Amino acid sequence: MRYTPIIGTLGYVMSPDGTKVLLIHRNARQDDAHLGKYNGLGGKMHPDEDVVSCMRREIREEAGIECTELTLRGTISWPGFGPKGEDWLGFIFRIDRFEGTPHERNVEGTLSWVPVKDIMSLPLWDGDRHFLPLVFDGDPRAFHGVMPYEDGRAVSWSFTRI
Repeated sequence: MRYTPIIGTLGYVMSPDGTKVLLIHRNARQDDAHLGKYNGLGGKMHPDEDVVSCMRREIREEAGIECTELTLRGTISWPGFGPKGEDWLGFIFRIDRFEGTPHERNVEGTLSWVPVKDIMSLPLWDGDRHFLPLVFDGDPRAFHGVMPYEDGRAVSWSFTRI
């Protein structure tokens, strides 16, 4: 079977002091597969973009800020993640510096600064609980994981770091 994933980016914008992260509460559209969940910012890569350009564009569109310092924290293959079982390949970034003031909301929901220590208490995709600690830990190595989904739920998780 051929693997032709949708390629996307997912970014976690850090506050200047590094204690909070800008998250979106997906609460604006009733037809949203992410309705009610908190998530980083990001989306699908366009054919004329590289992953860094995609991440910068998505942050600009969703939060109204310009990324000035990004770190690739990892990649994740999500077979079966999409609403119709589509495969996704995500590039996960931490944005440590930015210019501008983030919007309070966008078409997908409300943006808010959440203490990093409180993220796991929020309604998240089940699978996010596996990789989010790797985004915020002090290990400089990138992680590369696979997290198959079935019926909207993660069924396993494995990763390596290099």
